[in-house]
Amino acid sequence: MVGITQRAAGEHVNANGVWDLLQNMGKMTVLSLCFLLCADLLQVAVGYLTVTIEPLLPVVVGETVTLKCNFKTDGRLREIVWYRVTDGGTIKQKIFTYDAMFNTNYSHMEDYRRREDLVYQSTVRLPEVRISDNGPYECHVGIYDRATREKVVLASGNVLLTVMSPPNNISVVAENTPAPFSRYQAQNLTLVCIAKGGKPAPSVYFKRDGELIEVISYVSPTVGYEGAGSAGVRGARPLISRDLDDTKLRKSLSLLGPDGKPGRLYTESPGRSYMARQPGQEPSPATETIPETVVSREFPRWVQSTDPLYFFSNTHIPQSDGSVLVQAKLTWTLNPQLDNDALFSCEVMHPALSMPMQTEVILAAPKGPKLVISPTRAKVGDTVRITVQGFQNEVFPEPLFTWTRVGGRLLDGSAEKDGKELVLERVPAELNGSMYRCTAQNPLGSTDTHTRLIVFENPSMMKNTQNPNNGAPGLHKFGLICLPLILTVTVELT
Repeated sequence: MVGITQRAAGEHVNANGVWDLLQNMGKMTVLSLCFLLCADLLQVAVGYLTVTIEPLLPVVVGETVTLKCNFKTDGRLREIVWYRVTDGGTIKQKIFTYDAMFNTNYSHMEDYRRREDLVYQSTVRLPEVRISDNGPYECHVGIYDRATREKVVLASGNVLLTVMSPPNNISVVAENTPAPFSRYQAQNLTLVCIAKGGKPAPSVYFKRDGELIEVISYVSPTVGYEGAGSAGVRGARPLISRDLDDTKLRKSLSLLGPDGKPGRLYTESPGRSYMARQPGQEPSPATETIPETVVSREFPRWVQSTDPLYFFSNTHIPQSDGSVLVQAKLTWTLNPQLDNDALFSCEVMHPALSMPMQTEVILAAPKGPKLVISPTRAKVGDTVRITVQGFQNEVFPEPLFTWTRVGGRLLDGSAEKDGKELVLERVPAELNGSMYRCTAQNPLGSTDTHTRLIVFENPSMMKNTQNPNNGAPGLHKFGLICLPLILTVTVELT
């Protein structure tokens, strides 16, 4: 009996628990239904608004960009405003406004129980975009509150416009030039490729004779901001194997010694180095026939025994217009025998370009400079100008010009002068027949050119100098005429 009583009591307890659970579920269901109903009524009263902006692909300077703002609502449109965001979001510049109050194209939705979805699209065109148009844009949409018809419900979306600009100018220059030619020791040469107007910063790499140069990247301590690499950065490799045409092969073989090994770098003084050669092995200077001009070329007496290592650095300098100035430097130890007539090119790659931009230079020592004397028939007292009017070849890097007078000093007393032109003011007759030497040199070689100055007599100066002497006979005649008159008067008085 006891066991039956306990079982019956347990079943009663379970029945009560189930009943309580059903009551609680009923309360929750009623609350949930009430909440959903209230939310639905609130949405019907207030309305809804969603704004989306279509993403943009990067565009190139000069193209036309269309900004599209899509929004969906069941309310009545109030306004659409487009903003251009600058200074990190602190400044918003209004670029377009649409006020629906003055437009009759709006939807009448008086029946709140009927849901009517309206899809709008606001389109803004930016013709011929510039770098300054780059940045975020926002679309703000406002609708009337359906409950009060006075309040405005706002929603917005944003999009980022990326404007690219290809480089508008690239050039190659030699750093620290003009520079003299060193005959007895090796020296470094640095080519600088400058790319202007690019956004984002372009990739720059160097080629030699059409082949990509494998370089060692380094950071220059004198530059504030360095780029993070370049398309041309590789490990170092030997260079001499890259171009073995007949010309370069003959140049390469000419550097070998009698035993077939590369010649060593001469470090002796010029005199000792010269005496170490046999008389028959001394190279003879090449001469070129130019009227009144003697041209001689001198080649270095040292040989680079190892293949060069190319070092590469890349600098990015932001500009005020939003573009980036790129300076890429290529540095190596120069070997005039191999590097003379070598073609170096700088290529620039940019996402806004379908193919790379390229500029190139040919390393060349100066050959056969042409000297011009002005005036062509110089007279005593004239100002004479001796000017270099070009070379027989395209010279790169820019040469250094030095003027000297053979066997004496220049007219102003100096031993030499630098510059492309030598000016001799008020030349005296003593300079007639004097010889002047113009030395044109760059790191690849040096050339001496001589010209002789012919000074003619100046008739106007000779006339001025003879006028005092020409007046003496007149005075003598006047004295001879006056003397008898004076004697006659004296006799009569006596």
